[in-house]
Amino acid sequence: MIIHLHLVRHGQTFYNRYNKLQGWSNSPLTESGLADADKAGERLSGMVFAAAYCSDTTRAMTTAERILDINEHNGNLRPELICDMHFREQFYGYFEGIDMSQAWYAAGGPHGVKTYNEIVDKYGLAATRDWLKDADPFHDAESDAEYWRRVEGAFTLIASNAALKDGDDVLQISHGNTLLSLGHRFGGNDLDLSERPANGSITDIDFDTTKPFDEALTIVSYGK
Repeated sequence: MIIHLHLVRHGQTFYNRYNKLQGWSNSPLTESGLADADKAGERLSGMVFAAAYCSDTTRAMTTAERILDINEHNGNLRPELICDMHFREQFYGYFEGIDMSQAWYAAGGPHGVKTYNEIVDKYGLAATRDWLKDADPFHDAESDAEYWRRVEGAFTLIASNAALKDGDDVLQISHGNTLLSLGHRFGGNDLDLSERPANGSITDIDFDTTKPFDEALTIVSYGK
């Protein structure tokens, strides 16, 4: 069964504006962030969603509700919004709410690199998670294995929805680093992965629920 997922990055938050790491922390949407959500809602206003999912963070839920408000206003049936922790952003542990440049310097410095992009370019995306966990004095930040195990659980939750049919469209509110991670893992060489998709952008993914996770996702469009 193929499910057409429409992943929207939540609207801009104050932590986004201040360049702070924001994983499981809650930060409200800015006025610009509310506009991001509404713009995505207008772009998706003609889409009939069979289901809708988001993380249980306020930024994701606010974005989802505004998109569904617009969608319903345009005459579409409103699906129940399912909020679940498996859809959350990467957990940054001790570094939640800290300036991004400081956090990634703490993670990469011991390995001779100073920025997130330098870590990714030289050592791969997994190192950003594993090294941040190493640098976390409490070791609460998610490792690469812990992160992907949780994210896979989100797709398992969608696949287990017995009401979904082949070809259904599903709304999923996502997060910047998660979208970037999906791009690295499932995207082709032509994807520009130098930056996270913008707030309010839409990534379309076809999800084959019959395949193992490593083979299940095909990115149709990324961060548009």
